Amino acid sequence: MRDQELSGSETVSEKIKRKTPWIFGNKLRKPKILFPKIKFRRLSIPMPFRALSIIALYIILFILQTGIVYLIVRKPPAFGVDGENKPIFIIPENIHDAFIIESIVASILLLLSSFGFIILYYASKYVYNKKFADWILVVGILIIIITFFLLQFILDIKTPKQIE
Repeated sequence: MRDQELSGSETVSEKIKRKTPWIFGNKLRKPKILFPKIKFRRLSIPMPFRALSIIALYIILFILQTGIVYLIVRKPPAFGVDGENKPIFIIPENIHDAFIIESIVASILLLLSSFGFIILYYASKYVYNKKFADWILVVGILIIIITFFLLQFILDIKTPKQIE
């Protein structure tokens, strides 16, 4: 009678236990091991907001991308002048040296590019609002493309030109 009541609610492991008897019969029982329940005290340290930790991470990333070690060791000038005393912000045709402003601009462009990828990820949260999700996707893709071409422009200025 009891099996008929539970026939629909048996799990696979319960069916196996019911159909296959214990190897040693009733003479030897399966041991039951009771493990002690250990409760650990939790520390109640206030955690920073998630946004605050992400902002701190981006500040550290920005500092590392500016080439802070290069700026400390080499001590380059902030910007220079060309032969006609016009200010230049990018050292032309020399990829191994950089002005301070050039490093900062490149770091800002890389940071904007990473924000573009974050915006692309953020668009996946608005799957059910297609118009808004499409708008966010377009903005993210535009930021990524614009920063890519600006970085390519800087590299084009810095690489030496081949004369044919």
